[in-house]
Amino acid sequence: MGAIRTESVERAMSILQAFSTQRPRMSLADLARETGLHKSTILRLTNSLQIYGFINRDEGGVYSIGASIWRLGVIFRQDFNDGEDIRPMLRELVKLTGETASFYVRAGNERVCLYRENSPNLMRFHLEEGMRMDLSTGASGMVLRRYSGEAVEDLALFSDRGTVQSVGKRNPDIASISTPVFNCIGVLRGALTVSGLIDRFDESARQAAIAPLEHFAARLQQILPG
Repeated sequence: MGAIRTESVERAMSILQAFSTQRPRMSLADLARETGLHKSTILRLTNSLQIYGFINRDEGGVYSIGASIWRLGVIFRQDFNDGEDIRPMLRELVKLTGETASFYVRAGNERVCLYRENSPNLMRFHLEEGMRMDLSTGASGMVLRRYSGEAVEDLALFSDRGTVQSVGKRNPDIASISTPVFNCIGVLRGALTVSGLIDRFDESARQAAIAPLEHFAARLQQILPG
């Protein structure tokens, strides 16, 4: 049975998800353009979101994310407080591969980019921390589904160490490789991933990136607490 959906809640969530680090402040017209919602609907929903601190609106009518989002983010990250161990390894992966390195965790039926280090290349796959994506696509999605106990197709695509590649599945221009990260007692913590433009992150580059990717995943298993 599918999940019961509430249209008004989904519309409110689409407003919150319209904001990004590139667009932290938006006008009513901006929100209407990003969400496809009528301005009257946005006004009604943002009034409710303001009451609970999820949206701010300044005197000029410009909207921004409210403090309640930050509070929930802090609560979420309490379960994933491994950033001091993970971030240095993401930086090393970027140095070695030249591509974007990220660490994903599962959140229900989605994957969340919890930590990331973007490629220094001008043409790159850019990710934002906190970005949510479908769990059914991408190498990290395959890893998170398999190692959280979900049946997945194409098991033959996984290496003996659990690494898998995805080429153009979520985005036709992007290729990625991902491997599971466990803590010191063998509990899945997330998926360590390297992603890049297909033209540059080709089969040869992906194969060369597998060894360092698996090396850092193994190092994290030694140091992440149970």
